[in-house]
Amino acid sequence: MKAIELTTATFDETLAGTDLPVLVDFHAEWCGPCKMMGPVIEQIAGEQEGKAIVAKVDIDQAPEIARRFGITSIPTLIAFAKGEAVATARGVQGKPALLAMISKAQAAVAG
Repeated sequence: MKAIELTTATFDETLAGTDLPVLVDFHAEWCGPCKMMGPVIEQIAGEQEGKAIVAKVDIDQAPEIARRFGITSIPTLIAFAKGEAVATARGVQGKPALLAMISKAQAAVAG
């Protein structure tokens, strides 16, 4: 499974339409650090299939979503549980940090 690309049209419905935690990578095509994170995001998407949704939002394609969540630097990653942000990280993150964000969102979903 690959990370899904969310748009203005699909963002809210994706978050509202699942009981799974959602990890969103706010990125842009021109962002070098974002490109460095790409393979890690895709690997986690495959490993978390059925346990979490891993998604990406291109801030150039969906600037209103970036504004709504106060994205001022990229990459920014936000983990959501039941549509609410429960963990945020800015800058390049390692796989353990991203998995910890997903675990926090899974705990929030369960609780």
